[in-house]
Amino acid sequence: MTNEITTIETDPQIARENAAFELLQRQAKMFSASSLVPKEFQGNIANCAIGINIAKRLGADPFMVLQNIDIIHGRPSFRATFLIAMVNAAGRFEPLQFKMDGEDGKPNRSCIAWTKSKPDGTTLEGPKITLEMAKSEGWSTKAGSKWLTMPELMLRYRAAAFFARLYAPDITLGMMTAEEAHDLPMRDVTPSATTSKLFQSPPPSVQNGASPQAELSQQVVPQNEAPSLFNEADITPLDAVKAWLKSSGVKWSNIDDTLYAQHVTNELRNNPDDCTGDELREVLGMRTQLEVVKGGKK
Repeated sequence: MTNEITTIETDPQIARENAAFELLQRQAKMFSASSLVPKEFQGNIANCAIGINIAKRLGADPFMVLQNIDIIHGRPSFRATFLIAMVNAAGRFEPLQFKMDGEDGKPNRSCIAWTKSKPDGTTLEGPKITLEMAKSEGWSTKAGSKWLTMPELMLRYRAAAFFARLYAPDITLGMMTAEEAHDLPMRDVTPSATTSKLFQSPPPSVQNGASPQAELSQQVVPQNEAPSLFNEADITPLDAVKAWLKSSGVKWSNIDDTLYAQHVTNELRNNPDDCTGDELREVLGMRTQLEVVKGGKK
């Protein structure tokens, strides 16, 4: 009996990708063990691997890229100085220049980043950045903002970022500069104990064992007042429609005929219980018009 060795042929492309991935992991492990990279990359192989991948896409040195990426609000951001250096090194433009205008420290103080295209000598100008814009966008109103202490430098940095995003998107890779990321307003998404329904106690009658439906029929729709889908009680479209029908005197068949005649919808179901949420919301949205058709058949 002979031992046969089966050779499995591997797709060359897959083999190359596997080898490249293994090399990337070894490089990332080496960088993550260094104390010379920023703390967001120290001991983090995954972050280092992503940084090295960005460097390859830019054709830049991995260590230089890792040194110039800041992680802000969980997103990687280039430093403005790095972006300016990449634009200048791209080979497509002459060195980036900055045209300043307006009075120092005044709202009309502005900056435009510009240069010339090397292939044809065309002058390329980025968008104008002003101190008035910085205030309107909220960049200069944040506590500790560099716009308050070094506005001239921040004008140039922001003008350079806008220029790069407009004329060299292959360099920015859709990423913001660290300075832009710092200027973004922070949104407070913490639920409020006074406004969120998650923190509200049920009505007393519900606490005492009464059914939510009974409570709804007592307090959802005051007489002569249209129901709201956004009351403090969680009212479904079906509950709101039924309560409105009861308080307004409008009959379901009248709604069906009216909407059909106005080509708003095809025939509705025989009763609201069989309707979809969208159909019920459509009815609620037209309740003011529908109240003129009170009476009629059921």
